[in-house]
Amino acid sequence: MLVGEVCPPMGDRFGYRVDGDGHAFLLPGMGGVTLGVRVGDPATGHAADHLEPGLSVWHPDPAANHALQYLTCVGNEVTVLIDGRPKGRVLGQHAYVLVDLDGAESVVPGDRVAIRARGQGLRLLDHPDITVKNLDPDLLLRLPVETLPDGRLRVRVAARVSSAAVGAGAGMVSEFANTDLMGVTDVRIGDLVVLEDQDHRFGRGHRAGYVAVGVISTGDCRLFGHGPGPSTLFTGPAGAFDLVDDATANLGGAW
Repeated sequence: MLVGEVCPPMGDRFGYRVDGDGHAFLLPGMGGVTLGVRVGDPATGHAADHLEPGLSVWHPDPAANHALQYLTCVGNEVTVLIDGRPKGRVLGQHAYVLVDLDGAESVVPGDRVAIRARGQGLRLLDHPDITVKNLDPDLLLRLPVETLPDGRLRVRVAARVSSAAVGAGAGMVSEFANTDLMGVTDVRIGDLVVLEDQDHRFGRGHRAGYVAVGVISTGDCRLFGHGPGPSTLFTGPAGAFDLVDDATANLGGAW
């Protein structure tokens, strides 16, 4: 079990930031409790600077905060340690660990949460070429994935994303934060997407013939090189997967 707390909303010291066209903007940023955007809702079309749905959770001690980022996995159970004890699940990682839950209206910055962290190191023994990242084993059983007779892993995805769209997050380890996508406008929070020619086994980078499958965990951002971003779930050679286009491929059916 890991313990963290809901981070207060963050703002830049000088307020305004500049978008990719040189225009200044001042918008709600990261941290805090974001109401009105949940799994299944559009990830774009919002006036936000790095939209983080639900609860943004951190630990004020840097070492403990690294444990939160690296050890939590998508689908981990989260309990808010207040009266009523609302429960939710980890949606992904960004600047903070993001939590989707019912009853977010009763939660405020500073409230403590407990996370049942499990899943890092998970392996698919029938798919030795595929690496699993950031995935709770219980959630795996409910995702739209299956093993085909020819040994490939069939994964249903709501969108296919060119490697050219990958922005911030490239070069970072894939257990930490997520990957921002540029120019991607038609995805929802919780959508399963595939990033083409991306290898996330030992970090995040371009490698022809590989793919990374992730879940959209953050939304809009006007900063150049940023945007809605997936947390990585699977990665490996493209030939190890059978990717099926399915607009309904979203965590909403597995929560």
